[in-house]
Amino acid sequence: MKNKLTKNWGLKLVSILFAVLLWIVVTNINDPVVSVRFSDIPVNIENDDLITDKGQVYEVLDNTDVIDTVTIYAPRSIIDSLDKSNVVAVADMNDLTSLDTIGIKLTTNKYSDKLESIRGNIDNVKLSIEERQSKALLVRASVVGEVREGYMVGSVSTEQNLVRISGPESVVSRVAKAQAEVDVTGFASSIDTDTDIRLYDEEGNEVSSGILERSINKVRINVAILEKKTVPITYTVSGTPAEGYRLTEETRSTRSSVTIAGRSSQLQRIDAVEIPEGVIDVSGATEDVTQTVDLNDYLPENIILAEDDFTGIINITACVGQELHRTLNTPVDEIRVTGVPEGFEAEITEPEDRCTITLIGLEEELQALDLNTLEVSVDVAVWLEQSDEEELTAGYHRVPVTVSLPEDSPVVWEETTVQLHVTETE
Repeated sequence: MKNKLTKNWGLKLVSILFAVLLWIVVTNINDPVVSVRFSDIPVNIENDDLITDKGQVYEVLDNTDVIDTVTIYAPRSIIDSLDKSNVVAVADMNDLTSLDTIGIKLTTNKYSDKLESIRGNIDNVKLSIEERQSKALLVRASVVGEVREGYMVGSVSTEQNLVRISGPESVVSRVAKAQAEVDVTGFASSIDTDTDIRLYDEEGNEVSSGILERSINKVRINVAILEKKTVPITYTVSGTPAEGYRLTEETRSTRSSVTIAGRSSQLQRIDAVEIPEGVIDVSGATEDVTQTVDLNDYLPENIILAEDDFTGIINITACVGQELHRTLNTPVDEIRVTGVPEGFEAEITEPEDRCTITLIGLEEELQALDLNTLEVSVDVAVWLEQSDEEELTAGYHRVPVTVSLPEDSPVVWEETTVQLHVTETE
């Protein structure tokens, strides 16, 4: 029996090896080992509270928290039952190295023990770890674009004006301002909309980091769109200059009109910007009076100035001139006597030769007169009407003279009388 077992042992060993080889061949033919590749596998970072609990934040560098390619080797029957969702990539903060890298562990959530191998094109997650910093910023609202012609942007306000950001110190320290913009192109009515808040550095470059945390990401902005209208500026000069002086007809202003803006319904009721009486006062003045006026003080409620380069400050000058005297000497025989009632005659007996009349006016007004064309007269009818005399009586009477100045002349004359001798006719 022993001879039978040990006889031809070499042949028997070869037979066993051949049988094993044949089994492997048959097995591989029926379920061979193949490979499969999956792309963009996210890496789950675990236990990151080991960083955050120390008041620090981390940022993944070079997009190393996503594996571009993961290759799995396993029998076909296993491969056929796997898809991308079965691939699990984990980086545990407990494995953080002094170089701020974490090794990536790859596996599958099923049949992991059936895999021949699994590997990715990267092995580590690279991190940047910094101290956490927080900052509060005012949200500035602004507009871009041009509204419809004839309209302008009025007030721009936000319902919330503060945003708090936190993140890596190097990023937070760069942020200088928070801004929200609204495009008003073509608008003719007010806007109320939610707008993204954007962060900028001192040079106006946008700071866009996904690792910054914000208390709010959007803010509601209200933009008032106002209609424009150009109206005149009106004013009244009040007061009386000093004795011997008076206002000239000239009043100067640095602006005669102004463009204002407001709601259409309000603008329809506004025809002018009125500066009230008393603002420009020449009381006791002996020279021109210039008053600085801020038109903003006299705009109706909710109406604003609509000119970017105009602050509303104007100067109004009320011109004051000194009154001068000029003498008009008229021969008595050239003074006409009119208005004498029927049955009476009248002649001037005093003065005997010439009547002297003093004209009063500003220099330019007096210079505009041609004294040779002025007529002097005595109107008895007017004198009777304005005096206490009920009817004309014979005798001597003091009667005022009248000078025929041009109708629009502001020149006046001092009251001058002549003696009139009235007699009854037969």
